[in-house]
Formats: sequence, C-alpha cells, structure tokens
Amino acid sequence: MSIAIRSYAKINLGLKIGPPRADGFHELRTIYQTIALHDVVRVEAAEGEGIEIRCEDARVPLDETNTCWKIAERVMKTAGLSRKLVITIEKQLPVQGGMGAASSNAVAAMLGLERALGVELAPQDKLRIAADVGSDLPLFLIGGTVLGVDHGQEVYALQDLPDILLVVVTPPVGVSTPKAFKQWDVLVELGNFTGMLQDAGYDVGEYALTTPPIPRTIKQFDQAVFAWLSKGFLSQSGSAKVPASGVPAAGGDRAETPLLDLVRTGIENDFERVVFPEYPELREVKSVLQREGARYASLSGSGSTLYGLFDSTSAAEGAAERIRAAGYAAVATRTVGRTEYWKQLAISS
Repeated sequence: MSIAIRSYAKINLGLKIGPPRADGFHELRTIYQTIALHDVVRVEAAEGEGIEIRCEDARVPLDETNTCWKIAERVMKTAGLSRKLVITIEKQLPVQGGMGAASSNAVAAMLGLERALGVELAPQDKLRIAADVGSDLPLFLIGGTVLGVDHGQEVYALQDLPDILLVVVTPPVGVSTPKAFKQWDVLVELGNFTGMLQDAGYDVGEYALTTPPIPRTIKQFDQAVFAWLSKGFLSQSGSAKVPASGVPAAGGDRAETPLLDLVRTGIENDFERVVFPEYPELREVKSVLQREGARYASLSGSGSTLYGLFDSTSAAEGAAERIRAAGYAAVATRTVGRTEYWKQLAISS
C-alpha cells in the first residue's frame, strides 16, 4: 500500500534567541505558522527489512542522516515491527530554507507509516520521537499557529489566525542553522565586551551594539505575545479590550486586526542580525518585500527564505509577480489553520 501525505512548510512569526545552555541548545521563543506550500511524502511498506529513501533532488540525503530515515527507525522500534520501507520525497520546498521542510517531511513520513503499517502510536510517543529527531518537528504534529519554547521543541497550540496572504521568496542561498547560532554567540560576546567598555567610560563608536541583554529579549517576546493573544478576549468586567490596532476585539470588523495586532507587537527574528551581514542579498529581499507593500516582512527561521504578509490576494499576487520580474523566486500563498491542516494532510491511500 502506498500512502501520500502533504508535507506543509512553516514560517516563523518572530524568533528570539536566548543564551546557550549546558545541553548545547539555545533557549528560544517563536510562533510557528503552517502555510499552504508543501512537499509530498509517499510511504510504502512491504515484507522484508530496511529503509530506502528516494528523492530526485540531489541536495536531499538518501542515507541514515535523512530525517525521514531517522523517524522511520524510531517508529518501527516503538511499534515493534520489521518491514521493508520505501519513502519517496517529492520536493517543492527549498533545502536549508528556514521553512522546516526536512522536519515536515519527517512528520509526514511518521503519519504515513502509521497508515501503511496499520498502527496508531500514542500521542506522547509521536511527540517524543519527533522531539528526539529535531527541534521543530513537534510543531507539525499540531499545525496552524503554534507557540514554540525551550529550544523550539516544546510546542503549544495557539488560537489560529484567520487566513493571511503572504509572498514567500526563496533566494538560491543555503544558510546553515548551526553556523548561524555560532555567529549569534559571537555577536552576543562582542556585545557584552563593548558594553563593559561603555560602562568603563570608553567610546566604542561603531562597535557598540544596541542588542538588549538576551534574557530581557526573551522576556519582552513573552510579554509581546501575551499582549497579542489577549486582544481577542473580554476583560473580567465584560467590556471589550482594545487591541493595538485600535479596533475593538469584540464586535466591529475583525478581518485584519489580528495581523495588525501581530505587526504592532514589534516582534522580529534575531537571526537577521547575523544572517543579513553575511548574505546582504537577503536583506535586500526583505527591503523589496517592504517596498512592495508587505505589512510585515521577515526571515523565516535562520533563512534563507523570507516572507511578507499582505492584506489581500490581489496585493500578494501582484507583489509576487513584480518580485519575480525583478529576478527573485517568489510565490503568493497563504497560511493554513489547524483544521485545514489535518483535513488536507492525506492525499491518497
């Protein structure tokens, strides 16, 4: 039996990096959002043993380093089964693009394996396996709008945003996430050093960094997200709270206020501070998105994908067309909420 599963991409709505921890990870805060762009992962199970990964994209590893391979090994061990598995990845999403493609592929493989093998893993087992393979795998076991904490693997379902139109731009650049983290640590160390010089009365000029202390940026993100999430609820007295957009949350036109509320929290992606200096073409893409009318533009994850949020389908499609004409790979798409995410995952069986 062949099972085909859509493997949706994600973007990060803000991302804050904390200090490195004893376990080697960094404390993170982010909001994940699944979007309509996707790969397709096909799973086949037959008598025998072994795992075979197939993909026509030469950049995708076909051995045990592939996340689908890692997931398959763990699923078989947890289920106590032995089968010959063939996992075919039909790529549309960029490799090392910051859209979680490899992680999404792995979760799609897990869900496909459940169907192909006729087993149903316990939710806690699926979350455990996903977190063991990678930090941003668990978000794809929830879908929609998801809060990620710890090092990104601890996830909480948030109230879904309404559909938001966006333009995704994928420059032909591969950004290494481990390298980006190392560059962030160097930036923080430099910031601490220049801060000490400033405190001692030295003029550090262009070397001065304005990055706030890291624990404070995590706290500010928590506060911003809490304020944003509070906009859609009534106060204890029953009166409507007024969101940052100035439009009442209860009653009135709520069509665009969630987007406006999000934008005005001021959340941003810390990776831009280290990725943009190394890849100035990515900073230029963000500027292009903003000039084309994006209400909010950002790097996704550590990149290289960037996206811009737009008010309407026509605005997004028009911007994507003009950006393509300027020589960038751009596509208009939309966010995918949790209900649609689970309804549309399976293609065939």
